[in-house]
Formats: sequence, structure tokens, C-alpha cells
Amino acid sequence: MDSAQLKIEDSTLTLPTLEDVKQAAKRITGHVVDTDLQYSPYLSDKFKANIYLKREDQQLVRSFKIRGAINKILQLSPEQLTQGVVCASAGNHSQGVALSCSRLKIPGKIFMPANTPGQKVSQAKKHGGDWVDIELYGETFDDAYHAAMSYRKDTNAVFVHPFDDFDVICGQGTVGLEILKESDFEIHHLLLPVGGGGLAAGVSTVFKDLSPVTKITGLEPYHAAAMKRSLDVGFNAELVSIDPFVDGAATKKVGDLGFEICSKNLDSVVPVPESMICKTLIELYQEQAMVTELAGALSIAGLNLMKNDIKDKNVVCVLSGSNNDFLRAGEILARSERDI
Repeated sequence: MDSAQLKIEDSTLTLPTLEDVKQAAKRITGHVVDTDLQYSPYLSDKFKANIYLKREDQQLVRSFKIRGAINKILQLSPEQLTQGVVCASAGNHSQGVALSCSRLKIPGKIFMPANTPGQKVSQAKKHGGDWVDIELYGETFDDAYHAAMSYRKDTNAVFVHPFDDFDVICGQGTVGLEILKESDFEIHHLLLPVGGGGLAAGVSTVFKDLSPVTKITGLEPYHAAAMKRSLDVGFNAELVSIDPFVDGAATKKVGDLGFEICSKNLDSVVPVPESMICKTLIELYQEQAMVTELAGALSIAGLNLMKNDIKDKNVVCVLSGSNNDFLRAGEILARSERDI
């Protein structure tokens, strides 16, 4: 199957297909873990539904981000690999790039916002070793992104985008292939966290082809709901400001490619109050001894807003990551007690 193409004004965006994602799955075999699709008795009882968690916190870098990063980097030419790679990330993508660099023995430069949790910075350093150099810059992903683009211009390093990239989206889409392979039941609802839109774009591409009956919902932080805003106005809009608290899913603007895909594939996008995300993170730890990060808890927090729609249904939530910094516990507890 050829990649579908969509004409947007004067440019042509090439949209990934199911076959593109299947090729990515073959390419990254041996570099990623096939994570569990785990039934949750606790959540199922609470919401009177059959709740399953796709445990991307089980990945080597504790998030799904390794999938897209390694799929992109594995396709670079020898000349490109010599020039090295550069990325911008609030944390998880940087770890995926760092591990890819150390495994493939290529130099990498990583820009992260200055307020990135220390645990994510230290993990990126650990995974990258001597192959990566990390620089903390600005307060948001967008600040780090602009610094990375300047570095790329000066060095000709290959930029590995955390979400707005064809090959990265295909890599993230392999999460969807695994979910369908691991399930022996009809999935009525699929809940996906949305930050830049790469995961939602990739996984929804798979589901729209292989499980079109599934209703797909994207969940965003309430104070960084760039996808919801863009879908409401009909174009990929940039927010004036955001709250970077949910660091793994806070960006002022989603990817252009991801927006086009999600505008076709997502049935709805629901903003989730940060306080609800915090309460869910705490609840998962206390009731299920499960460590998540704020963005990782997004889709599960969204269950609270969809409880009437999902009753008696089979629901899959993608738990996208668990890179939580214990030093943020006080802040998370305080935010959990706010109204929104």
C-alpha cells in the first residue's frame, strides 16, 4: 500500500499508512520491548467497565518514546550518522534518543527545558553515556525546540523531532499493533494521551484500519490543550501560553502531521484538569502500587470524565510512561487539592 497523500495549501503532507507502521515494527524489533496489555481489576470495578492498561512504562526508557526515536535513527544514512543527531524534549523523547545514540554509537545533542524533572535529566544522561551532550534551555519544550533548531543549522546534525515526523509517528504506531495483537476482545474505547500528537497519530492510524469500530479519545492537560483548540478552530493553532506542569504532554502547538492525522482519526479530544491527573497518579500508586508520571496518568485520569460512556464497555488506556521524579511529590500533592 502506498503512503496516502493529503494536499494542504501549497504543500503535500505524506500520511503514514498501516503498512508503514508494520514496516516500523519489523525495523525496531530487538530494540524495544513488547509491553503488556494488563487488565486492571481495581479500575474495572471503580468504573464498572473492563479497563485494560497498555504498560508502556515497561519500556527500557520507561516510556513509548524509544519506538519513534529508534525507528527514525535506524533509517539515517552513514553520512547523516557521522554528523550526529539533535533533539528537543521535555524528558522522555530525550531518553529514547539517548539510548539510540549509545546503542548505535552516534553523537547526539539534547536540549531540555530548564524545569525538566531531575529524574528525567539523569536518566537521559545514563542512557546516552559518553555519546550524548545535554543542555538545559528555557522553560518550555518550545524554548528547547528553538535552541535545537539553531544547533542543527550550525552543525548539520539531523533533527529527531519528538512528534512531528513521519518515521517517529510510525514508530509510535507500533503501540497500536501490539494492543490489537494482545487483545482477544473487541475494544470499544481507546484512550490516548496527547502532547504533541505523535502517539495519537500513529496508534489511531492502526486502529482506523484494523479496528474501525473503536472510539478513539485523546486526553490533554487542561492548561495545555493545543490539540483541542486546533480541532475547534479548524487549523493547527499555537496557544499563547501553557502551564508546563504536565511536562510530558505540555506544548503550545501540536505537530502539523499529527494534527492532520488526528483531525481525521480521533472521535474526540478531552482536556483533563491537572488536579485530576495528580489525584489519579496518587491513586495508582496507593491502590495499585503503580508508578506513573503525570503524562502517563493522563488517559487513566480521563476515565473520570467518561464514566457514563464507558460503562460495561471494553476500554484500553495507554499508560505512556513512568518517569516521575519523587522530588515533585509535594507539588503533585498540592496540585491534587486544587479545583482544576
